[in-house]
Amino acid sequence: MQSKTYWVNHLNMLPHPEGGFFKEVYRSDESVATDALPARYAGSRSFATSIYFLIESENFSAFHRIQSDEIWHFYTGSTITMHIIHPDGKLVTHKIGPNFEAGEVFQLVIPHSCWFAASVDEPDAYALVGCGVAPGFDFVDFELGTAAQLVAEYPQHAEVISSYTRT
Repeated sequence: MQSKTYWVNHLNMLPHPEGGFFKEVYRSDESVATDALPARYAGSRSFATSIYFLIESENFSAFHRIQSDEIWHFYTGSTITMHIIHPDGKLVTHKIGPNFEAGEVFQLVIPHSCWFAASVDEPDAYALVGCGVAPGFDFVDFELGTAAQLVAEYPQHAEVISSYTRT
C-alpha cells in the first residue's frame, strides 16, 4: 500500500477546510439553471463534480454540510467511520471500507443538508476516497459547523459533535 504522502503528492492534493486533503478531478461543462434547482441553491450549479479526498487517522473530517447529495467511494487505506446528523436530529453511523463481511460499504450517500463528519479507524493510517456531488459542489454551499452551533441544535449528540468540530 502506498503512503499518505505518495497520494497527496501524486494526486496534487491540497488541504481541505474540513480537514484532510482534496483534489477536484471532474466538473461538468454543463450546468443546471438556478430556476430549475430547489430554492436552497443561490445560483446555477454544474451537473456534477468529483474529488479525491484523503483523510488520516491523526486528523478528521469536521462536521459540515452541503446543499447537494454526496457519494463517498472507498479506494484504499483504512476503514472510515462516518457520522451523519439528519435535519430531524437522527444520528446514523456508517463504516466505509474494504471489509464488506463486517458491514462496511464501498459507497455511501450523504443526503443533502445533513451534517456529517468522518475519521479513520486505524491508528497511523489513512483512507483515500472519491466524493461525487450532484448537482455539483460549489464552496458557497459549504458550511463548517461549530460545536456551539451544533450542540445548541442537537444537544443529544454533544459528545460526538465535540469530537468532530474544531471551534
